[in-house]
This record gives sequence, C-alpha cells and structure tokens, in this order.
Amino acid sequence: MGRKFHIKKGDTVYVNSGESRGQQGRVLNVITKDGKAIVEGVNMVARHTKPNAKHTQGGIIRKEAPVNITNLMLVDPSTGNPTKVGRRVNDENKLVRYSKKTGEEIK
Repeated sequence: MGRKFHIKKGDTVYVNSGESRGQQGRVLNVITKDGKAIVEGVNMVARHTKPNAKHTQGGIIRKEAPVNITNLMLVDPSTGNPTKVGRRVNDENKLVRYSKKTGEEIK
C-alpha cells in the first residue's frame, strides 16, 4: 500500500544524509512501497550487464540507485534553499504543500 510523502516526481531535492550528501537533483521516480526515490545524478551505482536489446554493447553501465525519502529535503522553488514541507488547506479547499521557511505554496 502506498503512503503520502512530502516529495513528488519532478521535484528538485537536496540530499541531507549519506554518501551523496550535499547534492541536488530532480526526482525521477518515487517508490512509495519502499519509501524511496530515484534522484537524477545522485547515488550512482555501476551495473555489469550482458548485451541485450537496450544495451547492445553490454559492459558496465552507471545508473541511479534509490535513496531513502527521509534523506531528502525539498528545494524551495522561490529561494533555491532546502526547506521542510507542510500541508494545509488553501482557499479552494484543496490540500496543498507549502514551504515551512517562507510559507509559500508549492505547486
């Protein structure tokens, strides 16, 4: 069963813990079942693959591995700084995310 997270696909996030600490990237995929996200250019691993239809050459391929969502912070689009995320009901009675630092709504 999936859970609600403070991060969505397409968000820019900051890695605050682990080997990739300090890096920023765009979320490519959120794995709600495991509580992990795949972030572009973060937590790169090498995979040894046989030749196949996608990679006709085979060999060592570098790709992103999942990062635990608790190690990620959303980057505030207006300031460019990492921020905590809250939820509140807006004027149209919709639940929206907002930046706890600036109080601005996050699209």
